[in-house]
Amino acid sequence: MSAPADSLEAVIQIAFTQLSHAREANSAQLRLREVGVITSVSTGIARVAGIPGVGFEELIAFPGGVSGIAFNVDQTDIGVVLLGDYWHLQAGDEVERTGRVTDVVVGDGLLGRVIDPLGRALDGKGPVTAAQRLPIERPAPPIMDRAPVTEPLQTGLKVIDALIPIGRGQRELILGDRQTGKTAIALDTIVSQRDQNVLCVYCAIGQRESGVAKVVAALRERGAMDYTVVIVTAGNDAPGLTYIAPYAATSIAEHFMEQGRDVLIVYDDLTNHARAYRELSLLLRRPPGREAFPGDIFYIHSRLLERATHLKKERGGGSLTALPIVETEAQDISAYIPTNLISITDGQIYLSPSLFESGTLPAVDVGMSVSRVGGKAQRAAYRVVAGDLKLSYAQFEELETFDRFGARLDDDTRKTIEHGRRIRACLRQPEFSPVSVPAQITVLLALAGGMFDLVPLEQMDDAEHALRAAAAEIPAQVSGRLGTEQKLGDQDRAAIIAIAEKALKRFQPQPKQAAAEAGNA
Repeated sequence: MSAPADSLEAVIQIAFTQLSHAREANSAQLRLREVGVITSVSTGIARVAGIPGVGFEELIAFPGGVSGIAFNVDQTDIGVVLLGDYWHLQAGDEVERTGRVTDVVVGDGLLGRVIDPLGRALDGKGPVTAAQRLPIERPAPPIMDRAPVTEPLQTGLKVIDALIPIGRGQRELILGDRQTGKTAIALDTIVSQRDQNVLCVYCAIGQRESGVAKVVAALRERGAMDYTVVIVTAGNDAPGLTYIAPYAATSIAEHFMEQGRDVLIVYDDLTNHARAYRELSLLLRRPPGREAFPGDIFYIHSRLLERATHLKKERGGGSLTALPIVETEAQDISAYIPTNLISITDGQIYLSPSLFESGTLPAVDVGMSVSRVGGKAQRAAYRVVAGDLKLSYAQFEELETFDRFGARLDDDTRKTIEHGRRIRACLRQPEFSPVSVPAQITVLLALAGGMFDLVPLEQMDDAEHALRAAAAEIPAQVSGRLGTEQKLGDQDRAAIIAIAEKALKRFQPQPKQAAAEAGNA
């Protein structure tokens, strides 16, 4: 009888010993949680009470996986901007502090993907895989970390590369009325970066989903999605998502820039961004100012665009080039948001509705467009051949007005007008047909030398295509120098002119025919 009792006592003793060790090893961890309560919900906005320790722009967790940003930190409650579908939220629901600010996934895994500002995949290819996250709001690089803009960003568009050049690290505004080709210029620029070692980020802000789908399809068809990240907010998304979209896109682009890479970012467009911010501000009872926009509307765009720069070699030497797009109404570039962005950026490309309607595409108004930085980064060959082109084109536009009224013009004026018409014909370019640097230089040299002046206007398109095709005959050593800082030498110029003359000869009238035409005139 004693043996089973001793065995049972030993088992009990072992059990109590194990429980004692487990009790000593286990220490209760207390986690401090700040929980608040929703007091009211409106369009994209929630009022929350009960989390006194929350900080400005801190991320707040709502029921159903919805997040929000603390935007107004008042004494009695907090105004929160909701990021996502908020229709299931109601007064009395509990919310919780997260202790962190809004961030987004970054890395090479985003290339070729379509995501929303929170990093969630929208292309049906599964979740985005990235090991690093960055806050969407980051300070701009200090002035001492920046380097001058010295490298050009070739857009493939003759009118821009020759007359309104853009440098890597520049901020160039694209503005114009609806349906004038603003997005087309940005997409042409993205397509032209193929094999140029430039990564691209396209941020669609409050656009129609069908329009964004067409953009993505066009980029994928031309192989541009291999080096592009697309961030999308649709028109029916919460205004909070529309507001944070450009900041999230810039953080993704900055990650690549800090690795020493060149990046192009397109904001399409900041008009919708400003409207979303105005909506949020009015719902949060912030004082309205001009056109009902809040007083800090200038600041939200300036702190966004100041992040575009060219870093010094000690910081990796990367660059971030920004192409913000803004929509004007009835060609009013003196409206509030356009003037703000014109003063923030380093130049603007203005698209004219009248040029668009006349079929002059891209409809760039050369007289109202300017690049305050890109000329410093423009290749030396461009500066030689395009130096007088802008002045000649501007003179033509002034004189063409008189010609429309049937005024009697002297021979020199008529020659200027005919030359200008050929400049305009050469600067026309279909969408998604980028022109290489050697072909552009060849066309510009022929224009500057007056070789197109004898070509009939109805044959200008054929003549220009023939000249661009002939540019492939330029010797390799000459075409190699065109993409460097070396000036265009006399021998290089003579070689290119000889190729141009040969290509255009069949489009120019023979001497007898020209004399007969002159006699008839």
